[in-house]
Amino acid sequence: MLAELAADPGVLLPFILIGFAAQLIDGALGMAYGTISSTLLVGLGVPPAVASAGVHTAETFTTGVSAISHIAHRNVDWRLFGRIVVPGMIGGVLGAYVLSNIHADAARPFVLGYLLLLGFYLSWRGWTHRHVVKTPRIVAPLGLVGGFLDAAGGGGWGPVVTSNLMVQGAEPRFTIGTVNTAEFFLTTTVSLTFLLTLGWEAFTTAIIGLLIGGIVAAPIGAVVAKRVEADKLLLLVGLVLTATSGWGLYRLLTA
Repeated sequence: MLAELAADPGVLLPFILIGFAAQLIDGALGMAYGTISSTLLVGLGVPPAVASAGVHTAETFTTGVSAISHIAHRNVDWRLFGRIVVPGMIGGVLGAYVLSNIHADAARPFVLGYLLLLGFYLSWRGWTHRHVVKTPRIVAPLGLVGGFLDAAGGGGWGPVVTSNLMVQGAEPRFTIGTVNTAEFFLTTTVSLTFLLTLGWEAFTTAIIGLLIGGIVAAPIGAVVAKRVEADKLLLLVGLVLTATSGWGLYRLLTA
């Protein structure tokens, strides 16, 4: 890998751009890093298994930078964070166990269909300016389910948790910042064994590019989440959720 980079540093550029775009959207809207980066990597010819390993490895680091950025911009609701992070980590461990022993693919169409409907609903609320801020009531179970689905591959932490908290009336800015910050602990918990097993072999050219792009984009995403109006954030979250879950459902049904 080092010889390849020394001979032509330009090979990093496509992966840097992918990491930047995926993390910018994820940091600003609280979702879609894995979906966007994996899809684009596979489109560039990276084998799906290698793409998945690369995305999860890079995400461990980019979520850390994103968490620091959201904390610095005061986008984190620490009470909400405390209610969601531990259940999320527990769900992640359970999901990783299930993934290792039982095939969870049967749940994917239902999860993606549910997220697609949520995407339409959030888009409608953002478009019609009907978001009324309320304190979400269902939090710990949501963190448990979100962490489980994220690790087991049936959904994703951001799409499941961010969208459901917003449906309950949570403030978009603090929801995005809190979910992104909690994701660092979830991703680290789920990926620790994976990283220790792969060691330095995990750091392929693709991962180095994703890391560079993601680390640069993470602070920008936190600024966007802080400054964009709540209704516009809600609309953007709804549109991204609709697009990513719709695309995932289409690929699943036409495979």
